[in-house]
Amino acid sequence: MVRRYDPERRQRIIDAAIRVVGEKGIAGLSHRSVAAEADVPLGSTTYHFRTLDELLVAALRQANEGFAKVVAARGGLRDGRGDLAGELAGLLGEWLSGDRAGVELECELYLAALRRPALRPVAAEWAEGVAELLGGRTDAVTARALVAVMDGICLQVLLTGGEYEEGFAREVFGRVLGDAVY
Repeated sequence: MVRRYDPERRQRIIDAAIRVVGEKGIAGLSHRSVAAEADVPLGSTTYHFRTLDELLVAALRQANEGFAKVVAARGGLRDGRGDLAGELAGLLGEWLSGDRAGVELECELYLAALRRPALRPVAAEWAEGVAELLGGRTDAVTARALVAVMDGICLQVLLTGGEYEEGFAREVFGRVLGDAVY
């Protein structure tokens, strides 16, 4: 049998894994379900991703890019003259008002690190990356606290089905920042 050159196959498998998790949750993810979704032979999924954890790590890394794109598009977090609390509140609002299924998927993959230790470094990278970005505007402890507040607000909105309240978020961020903005 002749091997077909398919440079996009690995990416199609990651995309399929994200769709499977989005439709069926983490429990519905298997090499077989991903192979079917990606329309590739089962052996392709295990060739590119020996374990499901390896596949989930790739999916989480890709999912994290969604939030990173929102951050990059806004750019206000790097502006030392702007209202950091307002910028963070607006950023969360933009992210949560986007593709809700995508936001839920990102959070599900992020929280999967609770039960899947292989995902913890990727979840930590995300939190550290956002804290590092905020570190240019505040001290390291406050930056980490802001990331924790962002996580908490996102989870509350997603888990309760409530509406995101930008004014509330801005007030909470302002309280955490206090005088800690550079």
